[in-house]
Amino acid sequence: MREYLLTLCVTAAVTYLLTGPVRKFAIVAGAMPEIRARDVHREPTPRLGGIAMFFGLCAGLLVADHLENLNEVFENSNEPRALLSGAAVIWLIGVLDDKFEIDALIKLGGQMIAAGVMVMQGLTILWLPVPGVGSVSLSDQQGTLLTVALVLITINAVNFVDGLDGLAAGMVCIAATAFFLYAYRIWFSYGIESAAPATLFAAILMGMCLGFLPHNMHPARIFMGDSGSMLIGLVLAAGAISITGQVDPDAMNLFAGSERSAVHQTVPVYIPLLLPLTIIAVPAADLILAIVRRTWRGQSPFAADRGHLHHRLLEIGHSHSRAVLIMYFWSALIAFGALAYSVHSASMWIVLVVVALSFVGLVLLLLPRFTPRTPRWMEAFVPPRYRRGALAAEPAEEADSEAEGVTQAAEPAPGTAVRAGGSTAIGGRSRFTEDSSAADHSRV
Repeated sequence: MREYLLTLCVTAAVTYLLTGPVRKFAIVAGAMPEIRARDVHREPTPRLGGIAMFFGLCAGLLVADHLENLNEVFENSNEPRALLSGAAVIWLIGVLDDKFEIDALIKLGGQMIAAGVMVMQGLTILWLPVPGVGSVSLSDQQGTLLTVALVLITINAVNFVDGLDGLAAGMVCIAATAFFLYAYRIWFSYGIESAAPATLFAAILMGMCLGFLPHNMHPARIFMGDSGSMLIGLVLAAGAISITGQVDPDAMNLFAGSERSAVHQTVPVYIPLLLPLTIIAVPAADLILAIVRRTWRGQSPFAADRGHLHHRLLEIGHSHSRAVLIMYFWSALIAFGALAYSVHSASMWIVLVVVALSFVGLVLLLLPRFTPRTPRWMEAFVPPRYRRGALAAEPAEEADSEAEGVTQAAEPAPGTAVRAGGSTAIGGRSRFTEDSSAADHSRV
């Protein structure tokens, strides 16, 4: 465990320290696009945060290769090199997209190439453990198709959910934590060494997300971009493929008594098609809803819009931070609920706790304007903003400030371009840009 913690800390430290210089580089390189209609931020923010995350991945793998116990993963398996190769391909595609905004079909082709590179180096699904049947061996073609499909689903699910500050990094970090605990249990508790690569991938993924989150929390100073979202989606998919398609179900006989019982005890986390969907169920649901919504409207499934789950949370009245925390809550509930069920599938307490927490989540979801009210006898012990007088005055202050902002925007000083409260998007361009360009044109 100490070597995993060291690898995690090194990955997080490298990612955190490089994100600042990467932000400056992104600004100089012009990877800071204008505000689009579907964006929720108000000022242009640099992308390319995936550069720091990729070098954090490289640092984590390099450190693990020089540790006594984790070095065996590199000696006995080619999966770390397969992950690095696929990550390099998907990262390059993401960097190009962050800078030049390449076509969606080209990105999809790059994702397929990255998955194919990993398959060629041995990171593929070899068999499926089916409950009540046992392990079902897959042909090379079947394993390749299933592996590529799993990689594409996971990458695009993470990419689609990357719409609010800190949302994708936090949700993937939660998924990686649950995945790490499951893989660590399979490896060390039951001595199945084939689970070692997946455990390492999960630890490194946690470090990548934790190192980037301080720069990406609201208000974000930098976005991970597609270079980051596709990268962490690929790493998460690689871990799922490794532990599910590479671990021999026969080895599970050591603690389950029979192959058929071994497969049954690890449902629903062990089946490849359910593993990524339970770990990242919220992003996967958002992906499916987006495809159905856009296809129903006659649009391309890759056409961006403002219909994602996090956009809907903002529309019903949740603040930016509260919307992110709600998404965190549901991701953690599903991921750790599935993890707990895989350990004690016979316990009804787990089901009852999950149901109770789901009810709490629904209450928070349906009360977007809920504000905590402190009893009068406790007002002396809490900050002023939580006292009844302050709570009643906040809406009036917000209304006055909004009216003042509207007045200033409606009556700018002659010959000047006013930019109050950050740039606002109008037809894909900021108001400040349009005013400035109009003034320059009048001079000409």
